[in-house]
Amino acid sequence: MPELPEVETTRRGLLPLIDQRVSSVTVRNHSLRWPIPIDLPDLLTGQRFIELTRRAKYILVRCERGTLMLHLGMSGRLSLLPEYETPAKHDHLDVVFQNGSVMRLRDPRRFGAVLWLEGDVMQHKLLQSLGVEPLEQGFDGDFLFAQTRSRSAAIKIVIMDSHLVVGVGNIYASESLFRAGINPKTPANKVSRVRYQRLAEEIKATLAAAIEAGGSSLRDFFGADGNPGYFQQEYFVYGRTGEPCKTCGTAIKSIKQGQRSTFFCPQCQR
Repeated sequence: MPELPEVETTRRGLLPLIDQRVSSVTVRNHSLRWPIPIDLPDLLTGQRFIELTRRAKYILVRCERGTLMLHLGMSGRLSLLPEYETPAKHDHLDVVFQNGSVMRLRDPRRFGAVLWLEGDVMQHKLLQSLGVEPLEQGFDGDFLFAQTRSRSAAIKIVIMDSHLVVGVGNIYASESLFRAGINPKTPANKVSRVRYQRLAEEIKATLAAAIEAGGSSLRDFFGADGNPGYFQQEYFVYGRTGEPCKTCGTAIKSIKQGQRSTFFCPQCQR
């Protein structure tokens, strides 16, 4: 599943579309996680892309008379094509621009979303309950410490809660906890303020490094430019069960937490 770095990589790859005007929209399959609006071609055609931002894993395209909200779901990919190409089986949406370029959504599992919003976008039900952005001001050790005093769940489960902080998915939670030296099973309310400061810094550093690397190439993820990310080459623990820790040589362990696999070094993470 694309996580925050993959979505941010995609958003950046689509930035050349700013100030471009839509000439046509083709929807080949409306049946995504939420149906693509039947009148989207009429709503979007003729409009100019003004701004491309991101909120959690949602890409928000501000246009002249509304906002296009995009989500990649579990297997989606948004590509920026320099010119029209014959669509493949799972290419559900084409937005064609007057300069000839095409924004294309491919989503084999159809868990993505293409929605049209008007008014205050941040009041939409999918966005209004989201937590803080980990790469923006307001996310630090003091915030994490204050928000976890009554939370006894394991720290890895807590930092993956999108109502607290968005975008810290399974891969980057495991990697950040390793970098911070915190055992993923530690109850959140037992982590000290000092250790939370280190964790917040490592979450920021891990996500920033992943974005710089273009995300992780998990299954069929590629950026909007068609290039795969390579952050998986820098993993310390994720997916490395039984392999030696790159820091101390101890075998990496894996456990299940919240029905997800967690990877950690029992020696480096206390």
